Amino acid sequence: MTEKGKYASATESRRFVWEHIVWPLILELNDLSYTLKQYQKKRDEVCAKFNIKPSKTTGGFVSLLQKGIIFRENELYSIHYRLIAYLRLKADCDYATAIRESSTK
Repeated sequence: MTEKGKYASATESRRFVWEHIVWPLILELNDLSYTLKQYQKKRDEVCAKFNIKPSKTTGGFVSLLQKGIIFRENELYSIHYRLIAYLRLKADCDYATAIRESSTK
């Protein structure tokens, strides 16, 4: 990831984690929730593919939680309920769509 301002870097990190780790994992599992172990396995695969350290994705994952795109309940993480329709259709759900849908009241 390149040298950017604080906010641009956070957005880039969120986008990367969503588009390369979380959404592909959701589609693979065909379920709206996943465990931390499932996430870590997918993260490690993606990090190896892109030759980046897993620690580089931590901020993006935490930021997705803070933005309300993903939620944690006990040992499970799940996507915002408005994104379930994309899962059912097995549609591409990029970061812009995810942020728009999860911030719509």
